Amino acid sequence: MTVLNDRALNRAALARQALLSPADTPVLDLVAHLGGLQAQEPQEPFVGLWSRMRAFEPSSLSDLLTGRQVVRTHLMRRTVHLLAAEDVLAWRSRFDTMLRQRVLATYRGELRGVDIDRLAAEGREVMADGEPRSMSELVRAVAGDRPAQERRALGEMLIPALLPVAQIPPRGLWGAKGGVRNVLLSSWLGREVAPLAPEGSDPVGRALVRRYLAAYGPATSTDLRAWCGLAGLPAAVAAVRGELVSFRDEHGRELLDLPDAPRPDPGTPAPVRFLPAFDNAILGYRHRERIIDDAHRGLSVAGDRAVLVDGRVAATWTTEGDTVVVTPLVRLSVRDREALAEEGERLASFLSDGADDRVRIAASPG
Repeated sequence: MTVLNDRALNRAALARQALLSPADTPVLDLVAHLGGLQAQEPQEPFVGLWSRMRAFEPSSLSDLLTGRQVVRTHLMRRTVHLLAAEDVLAWRSRFDTMLRQRVLATYRGELRGVDIDRLAAEGREVMADGEPRSMSELVRAVAGDRPAQERRALGEMLIPALLPVAQIPPRGLWGAKGGVRNVLLSSWLGREVAPLAPEGSDPVGRALVRRYLAAYGPATSTDLRAWCGLAGLPAAVAAVRGELVSFRDEHGRELLDLPDAPRPDPGTPAPVRFLPAFDNAILGYRHRERIIDDAHRGLSVAGDRAVLVDGRVAATWTTEGDTVVVTPLVRLSVRDREALAEEGERLASFLSDGADDRVRIAASPG
């Protein structure tokens, strides 16, 4: 079986993620291809798309949100993602059990004795009028005089887990500030979420396997689960295995992939790329050696924004006013620093709507 080293896997991942060559596809198509973008920080997806597209205008994503073609909702790993509306409607029911289990894992004591089905029915009845509500407003309507700690648990169970909702604009629009207001997906999109398939069949699971490999592969089955958070996927993998090809990584793990997906030559040059906080190009794997050193693995989980140099995380970045500030994690060559400065100037101009292009790069570590 062919062995793919970390550099080969890196170039494959960059190609699938539109980080090797910028995409010319419409924004909606790229959001769908990526299986969504992690979006608990509302402005971060704009940077993620800017880094992946040849010509990205922030208004194009804002228009998709207001036009209800892209939705902010909890899904993968119980985190907020931007997803194509069609994917949310097709996938959401498959995630219900995982969402409930993750809330219970955190609030099992507070939710002991709560009739979950009744809570779901009461929440759905309140939200049926289509009026936007915050989590606290919904809890007040169903929780009565329960203690504050229990009310938080009820809210976390209602919104991310029991009720399929969209976080509606202005939340998530370019340059906008707004609290989270929730509306049932069925009210917001005018269609019901597709029901869960009969036991023993898993069309959504099979679709997720294919979609994940198209955007992230070659990858292990544990990488797949790390991306979406779902259990029960081995059966889906087995069902589509005949469509796939297999490789090994340097550690002997089996990697699955779509036969015709791009796997560029490991020597392919990789340009500098600025990634937003919590970008799935890093978080979308259990085994992240292809893109980030183990010593720096915690940075992405903590929400640090990463910079890729030669395809790997080599620096973090932030902003001070309109200036992009880069902090190297490894020693960078003069050529690397020049490439960082050039791309950083482009990013500063993007973030400031063309008002500034200042970038400051700190000294490399000794």
